[in-house]
Amino acid sequence: MATTKILKDMLIIAWIKFYPDFRRNPLMLLLLATVGAIPLFFMLIFSGGGLLIHGLIGAMISSVAFIGVLAGVQDIAWDRYVKIREMIVAMPVHPAAYALGTALAPLLLSIPSLIFFGALVASYGALTLATAVWMILALVFAWASMSAMGFMISTYLSKANMMILNNMSTLLGFLFVFIPPVFYSEAMLGNLSWISALIPTSNVAGLIRAYMGLLPLSSETIIVRWLTLIVTTIVFVGLTSAKARWRET
Repeated sequence: MATTKILKDMLIIAWIKFYPDFRRNPLMLLLLATVGAIPLFFMLIFSGGGLLIHGLIGAMISSVAFIGVLAGVQDIAWDRYVKIREMIVAMPVHPAAYALGTALAPLLLSIPSLIFFGALVASYGALTLATAVWMILALVFAWASMSAMGFMISTYLSKANMMILNNMSTLLGFLFVFIPPVFYSEAMLGNLSWISALIPTSNVAGLIRAYMGLLPLSSETIIVRWLTLIVTTIVFVGLTSAKARWRET
């Protein structure tokens, strides 16, 4: 019964935060797609298009991971600023429902960009039905881990102003999306490629590339990478549930 209420509250909060923005500014969908496409232009210029397939994979991951951090840090802080959070806290809403609803709203906005970049990847002939299923599952883990981390950080920065939070979310986005091997293959790291397995975003990128035949990983390595991804996501979500301050902020 409690789980049903959490899911119901999550969907209601997601709709409250998604639909007004979508109706007021549908061009936000194009903006989210542009954020993921920016590094692709540099890849086309400096690689002649040879790395474009890797960049498209990175763009899909960026579409879910970057907005997860933004929603966790910026959106929740904005709720506090405009007093929406006080209204939600006053109601019998579980913190998990609020966190999931806040993270789900921008994910809905990113669906068109995911479809767009996914279609471009499919045009390379590297995307089968089975690969698409594994890719979607991996992207869900990337979204969940980044959203949980952003939510926890936001609750501990309750006294920070919006400028600091904006800079923090942007920095986290670069640290987890643009610096690790997300837009480029981890094979470029050589002997240090194992580091990518420890970062959820680059781990997801490696798994997707492996299923597409772009990265030679053994079956045993893929299993280990999945276990690592699951564990890191559980750790992020667990820390958020245990450490994030909710009604005290």
